[in-house]
Amino acid sequence: MTNTEERAEDTCPLVYQCRLPLSTSTVNHLADLLRRHLKAIRSRWRILPPGKIAVIVLAVLRHDQRLADMAGGNNVSESTVRRWRDELIGLLAAQAPRLDRALKKVARQGGELVLIDGTLIRTRRRTGKADRRNYSGKHRGHGLHFLALTDENGRLIWISAARPGRTHDNTAARHDHILAHLRAAGLGALADLGFRGLDNDILDPVIVTGYIATRTHKLTRGEKAANRVLAVGRAPVEHGFAHLKNWRILTKLRTDPARATHLLRALLVLTNLEINR
Repeated sequence: MTNTEERAEDTCPLVYQCRLPLSTSTVNHLADLLRRHLKAIRSRWRILPPGKIAVIVLAVLRHDQRLADMAGGNNVSESTVRRWRDELIGLLAAQAPRLDRALKKVARQGGELVLIDGTLIRTRRRTGKADRRNYSGKHRGHGLHFLALTDENGRLIWISAARPGRTHDNTAARHDHILAHLRAAGLGALADLGFRGLDNDILDPVIVTGYIATRTHKLTRGEKAANRVLAVGRAPVEHGFAHLKNWRILTKLRTDPARATHLLRALLVLTNLEINR
């Protein structure tokens, strides 16, 4: 027997503990959600209790832990962890609010405006012509485009479906009928210059985007001051994105782009649970 074979026989898997920076209420919410689901589908048992499954899935989402590592540390198969992850993501995504309901809720609570912005979630580059549309020239990388709405304090209230990375903010907003939903709810919105041209109503604008300088027109002092005020008012939307991107699984998505929408909406629910605890 060679020395290599001797070392292989003596090797055993090492398991270490890692702190999960999430509240107990979030874990309990996820465990209760799974218990109700198991009762609804009349599932007789799982190899681990719902609370333990919730912790494993949250570790995958928060720390981007490899499925094989989580499986080995809990004496289950990698496919089992993957099934748990997809199952809980689907249950959480179903709790994400629809656009019209989210805006009406803001209006009922006395809100007057929302903040809108787009972001790119980077993905692994795939070969082939089909992935070319996911390349964003603005960000110089491959990814998926999402629109998000927050309230005045930066709390995420809605997130759109995933679209190719080259999608323009205005194109995505028109596809989701953002302007019509805002008018129906009686709300206004603050947006960056990427949304210029979305609302062409000069007398009663719903979406405020600020002023832009051109070669033939330099901004006046009043226009510069208005842009500064708008930038201050829009700042909380960046805080909302920052909270969402604390989930490290979004560092560079490895999941199927078709499932990215469910993932982002599930993370929206979890983010609000953490903020509202």
